Amino acid sequence: MAISYLCVLIASILPLIFAAYAKFSSKGYDNSSPREFLDKLEGKSKRAHYAQLNSLEAFPVFAAAVIIAHLAGVSQGLITILAVAFVILRIIYGISYILNNHALRSFVWFCGFFCIVFLFTSAILKS
Repeated sequence: MAISYLCVLIASILPLIFAAYAKFSSKGYDNSSPREFLDKLEGKSKRAHYAQLNSLEAFPVFAAAVIIAHLAGVSQGLITILAVAFVILRIIYGISYILNNHALRSFVWFCGFFCIVFLFTSAILKS
């Protein structure tokens, strides 16, 4: 159980890592107006910001899937495998987004989404 909960924690931190990259890989970051600064980014920095936004969107559904799978009594081993896979895929997703590898980014996004669907489906079938 602890590993899958740790994965939820890591997934909650990933957007902050991508945001930090977006802000500090470009010159002129001004904390008094961060949104204006982020709107003007280009290249890798802008893609890191987009990876941050997508990671924020994916997090609540992933966290809910892990919790619901636990509550439904899904095998701890299966939850752990899917949670670890999700986190690894999200890290690859962010890196591929920053490096502008759109094919890999789309593929790992889909695989991460599949992990979430499989967690929910396993919970539905268990209950």
